[in-house]
Amino acid sequence: MIALSESTEQIESSASASENKLMTEAARILGCKVYYMPRDFQRCGTAENALWHIPKSAIETAGIWVEYIPKLERYEAIYQAALAKGIRLLNTPLEHQTALEFNLFYPHLKGLTPESVVITSTDECIEAGELLGFPVFVKGTVQSIKMQGWKFCIANNQEELIELARLFLKLKERSRGQVIIRKLVKLRHQRLAPNGFPMEREFRCFIYNQQLLKYGYYWDGQDDLSKLSTQQEKQVLSLAILASERLGVPYVAIDIGQLESGEWIVIETADAQFAGLCQISALELWNKLKDIY
Repeated sequence: MIALSESTEQIESSASASENKLMTEAARILGCKVYYMPRDFQRCGTAENALWHIPKSAIETAGIWVEYIPKLERYEAIYQAALAKGIRLLNTPLEHQTALEFNLFYPHLKGLTPESVVITSTDECIEAGELLGFPVFVKGTVQSIKMQGWKFCIANNQEELIELARLFLKLKERSRGQVIIRKLVKLRHQRLAPNGFPMEREFRCFIYNQQLLKYGYYWDGQDDLSKLSTQQEKQVLSLAILASERLGVPYVAIDIGQLESGEWIVIETADAQFAGLCQISALELWNKLKDIY
């Protein structure tokens, strides 16, 4: 297996950059070939130029891209350039997009995740609010901005919904032109993040071809909710596998959360190449990936 990494010393320090460095080093320690590439095409011009230093292989090899979530156009370009070198990323561009963009994965997960509405303009806020009822959870089709706090995720009325929708439509990398309005559900939690966001009982599962690789508690630190009984673990993993079967995406990360009622639901999915590790060991995850190949 080959790792295509953008983790270099020039990258600005952040939690995500640290995780990407861990993933890159784990791949190297376990004997995977690591090739570095620039984060954009500003200096090199094209995807082909970004991968110029990688020798072409006569035998097709599996590849994983280690970095931040790229724009769809960049993923498509790197996927094709890598394929020309004999490296096939675990997810095709369509599979990458399906796992990452809410409007594409939601139809597959109806009944497993809270009711949601996809809008592309603030004009649609009134109908969405009337359908779901307030309060509602608001996010972009790719990402939320929950790191900035509860008020950047929750709309209690039409005025707040329009304001958040307008904000997300400006945040192109998070919304890609689409805003997701979700029915707000009550999830179990014991702690609040420093920004006041509830640290809800949630687990991230890394799955390849409907087989669990690793899973871990979503939040940093420990609380009683981070521990699963044997029965609870079975429920979490069974739901994650079911969601992965419905999606049909080879390498996927699926987040499972628990309602106050005790029921487990799917929170969202992602292309696992770009998903945060949560409380999962990078070495253990890469070791599982290596076992597949």
